[in-house]
Amino acid sequence: MPVYDQNQLLSMIDQASFAMDDVLLYLDTHPCDRAALNYYQYAAKMRQNAMDTYSANYGPLTVDQVRSDQYWTWVQGRWPWEGKGGASVCGTMKNGCSTR
Repeated sequence: MPVYDQNQLLSMIDQASFAMDDVLLYLDTHPCDRAALNYYQYAAKMRQNAMDTYSANYGPLTVDQVRSDQYWTWVQGRWPWEGKGGASVCGTMKNGCSTR
């Protein structure tokens, strides 16, 4: 996988997760659609690759991605929503709008 920054990886994970959720709804009513099943597998692989890359570079996003047997890395470092320098971006919207 090419080199991506943290925000690009989070965006890729979001997009692949949405695609998976969307096609899962379709597969619930069309379980024999081979093209839809192939698309689900493609999206799942893209998401897994992005999750693995994110975890390797920035730490685990989910608890099952903790890979260290030396210490518990789940709480190490900043959470994605904390932003750079520890400033919380929770509640901040694009274009200067805010929920606060």
